[in-house]
Amino acid sequence: MNNREKKALRQIAHHLDPVVIVGDGGVSDGVEAETERALTDHELIKVRLAIGDREERQTAGDDLATRTGAEVIQRIGKVVVMYRENPKADPRLSNVQRYS
Repeated sequence: MNNREKKALRQIAHHLDPVVIVGDGGVSDGVEAETERALTDHELIKVRLAIGDREERQTAGDDLATRTGAEVIQRIGKVVVMYRENPKADPRLSNVQRYS
């Protein structure tokens, strides 16, 4: 993905609220499943990493992206923006199709 595409996705994500929250327990199977569902429905999501240590947040965000096949578009503090294209996404649910 090139920088222009990432910039467009960051602009869309600016107004979104986090739909998944990762707690101190890290990336569990439940968190992974909920992230999968959110990415399938919305393609572009925000994830809040409620973990105190910066390195652990970085690792958890990377781990979640790897486990779900998503790409990290942006990191700001405790929030990570993730994107995974879904060619069969419902236009009424997809943040990318609704706001581009």
